[in-house]
Amino acid sequence: MILRFFRRNDGGETIQRLYGAIVAQARNPAFYTDYDVPDTIEGRFEMILVHAFLLFHRLKDEDGERRSLSQKVFDVFCVDMDSNLREMGVGDLTVPKKMKRVAEAFYGRVGAYEAPLDARQADALGEAVLRNVYASRPEADLQAKALATYMIDTAGALKAIPFETFASGDFPAPSPVRNPSTETAPS
Repeated sequence: MILRFFRRNDGGETIQRLYGAIVAQARNPAFYTDYDVPDTIEGRFEMILVHAFLLFHRLKDEDGERRSLSQKVFDVFCVDMDSNLREMGVGDLTVPKKMKRVAEAFYGRVGAYEAPLDARQADALGEAVLRNVYASRPEADLQAKALATYMIDTAGALKAIPFETFASGDFPAPSPVRNPSTETAPS
């Protein structure tokens, strides 16, 4: 136990803590109750992708060395997904194929979310969220727009957070609005 004080800290614990904070935010019950995100493996995966994307979006304007925090968190995300697949009983030969789909899903979400988020276009972002998070269920249109508004608001809030906060392992995303269907979304 005392030997851990003499180990060199390579930042791994901080990255794990930051990724853990992203996962904790993604598991906020309001997303599954008030925003009606499916409380399934796929729904939880989508919420982790949303919050990882929001962190990476925040870090994209940092200099190269600081931006590398995104890659470190992405690496931990991939290890976590690999581990989860194995715990669910996916065989060793199938895991690489599934991990390729996980990476494709992540980069697909980035491509779908980036431009409307930058432009603060809740309707366009809501369409991408409806397609990805809600599997294009038309009855989830209001929830998708509310989640898009949450993403836009969160991106704005994270922009005001100094880099050092993330580098210390914190992800201070705001709590989601309860009962968002009564809120108005920016267009």
